[in-house]
Amino acid sequence: MIKYTNKLKFSFTMKHLLNWLIVIAWMAVIYTFSNQPDLHSGFEPIYDLVLRKMAHMTEYFVLAFLVHRAVSQSDVPPGKSVVLATVFAIAYAFSDEYHQNFVVGRHGSYPDVGIDSIGVLAWVWLNSKLRS
Repeated sequence: MIKYTNKLKFSFTMKHLLNWLIVIAWMAVIYTFSNQPDLHSGFEPIYDLVLRKMAHMTEYFVLAFLVHRAVSQSDVPPGKSVVLATVFAIAYAFSDEYHQNFVVGRHGSYPDVGIDSIGVLAWVWLNSKLRS
């Protein structure tokens, strides 16, 4: 058992490990999609654009949820776990867009980070509604 005795205490169990492995697996899914040179659905361009942006929001909504679930299994207070999940997911969105600069046929985009962040903030909003 690993314990860190700062303000944020963590003690890892198999449940914690499994939750973090799920987070890592979801991050790998996002990375895999971002590593594709050209992702188009085959629909009309406007529908394709909307579908891709909705996928961005959904990916990061799920990431924020999974990170929150992993963090909240520790001794982190609920408010801090929401903040940590939010910061983590948005930071990953930035790193994902940076990564896309190195993929042929792709480019990183700050507006996409904003769209990813909308997904994260939608999770924050829904989480607050479900908890109140």
